[in-house]
Amino acid sequence: MHIEFSPSRRSTVGAEWELALVDRRTGELASVAERILEQVRPDGQDEHPKIKQELLLNTVEIITGICDTIGEVKADLADSLELVHKVCDPLGVELFSAGSHPFSTWYQQKVTDKERYAKLIDRTQWWGRQMLIYGVHVHVGLDHRDKVLPVLDALLNYFPHLQALSASSPYWGGEDTGYASNRALMFQQLPTAGLPFQFRKWTELENYVDDMFVTGVIDHFSEIRWDIRPAPHFGTIEMRVCDGLPTLEEVAAIAALTQCLVDDFSARLDDGEILPTMPPWHVQENKWRAARYGTDAEIILDAAGRERLVTDDLLDLLDRLEPVARRLDCVEELRSVEHILRVGPSYRRQRAVAQSCNGSLKAVVASLISEMRTGLPRS
Repeated sequence: MHIEFSPSRRSTVGAEWELALVDRRTGELASVAERILEQVRPDGQDEHPKIKQELLLNTVEIITGICDTIGEVKADLADSLELVHKVCDPLGVELFSAGSHPFSTWYQQKVTDKERYAKLIDRTQWWGRQMLIYGVHVHVGLDHRDKVLPVLDALLNYFPHLQALSASSPYWGGEDTGYASNRALMFQQLPTAGLPFQFRKWTELENYVDDMFVTGVIDHFSEIRWDIRPAPHFGTIEMRVCDGLPTLEEVAAIAALTQCLVDDFSARLDDGEILPTMPPWHVQENKWRAARYGTDAEIILDAAGRERLVTDDLLDLLDRLEPVARRLDCVEELRSVEHILRVGPSYRRQRAVAQSCNGSLKAVVASLISEMRTGLPRS
């Protein structure tokens, strides 16, 4: 099977942000996406170009166009978020984004009435119905197909950094799971989800995809749901590691970090460098550590097995990437990563709210709703 990769302008960027719809009075998820999507749909169009449906009717997704800077990404998402809020407010519906809802149960949620979603649920059954999860995806453009797999492999080295920063799903069905990101381990239960294979040649990827088609595992490339994957049609690498992020500031910070990493890798490949990689078993262990311990994770740094606290490595990484951020005009957004570390990622903030409110998870939902409207708490 031949997979055509359509090159993009180097390091263009876009984002996808999944939003939960919540009843203002109860804090429970509300399956009203169809009403929201109908009201935001421009006249004469089948759907809004940047506000989309998702698997569950308690979710809408807002997406950006192709952007050159993270500032453009923020502005684009802010416009869509404002429109969705405008429609939701009279309905008594609020919005938040996190890796999961703290207490709503999966078996009460309704699936969007579309053939591809029905097929997914029919195949995956109990695990598919469990997917009460939300995420953020970041696309970064690559200008040559031969960069895709080296960049994917190199980006896996920073999987735990991205996971720890975005971890926001400590609760599941009203219980504290003990994990910073329960979503990370839930999502990988789906066929073709989880960590990507580390192919060395484009033909190896093509052979894999061909096998998936021949054996009936997938009907479309997009059904490969890896945590990091090529997006050949868009000419991008797509970073899908992150839990849902409660604030626009956090989305911008994660997008800036992703854009800077990919641009740095792209430049190093142009200079003839071979990008460092790690064995798959180290990558797998790092994913588990970041999902379990968040910013307290001791991560594996390289094939030699050296280890370090993820936050210490993050701070050095931000310093190293600052010249890249200046080139991409995202210094402020990249440095917002430090603000996330100061106030704590969402999983820490959620637990702090629960502790201060006698374990109330309804208070946690209220805090997530407030953060989406007002931004990150000040440190």
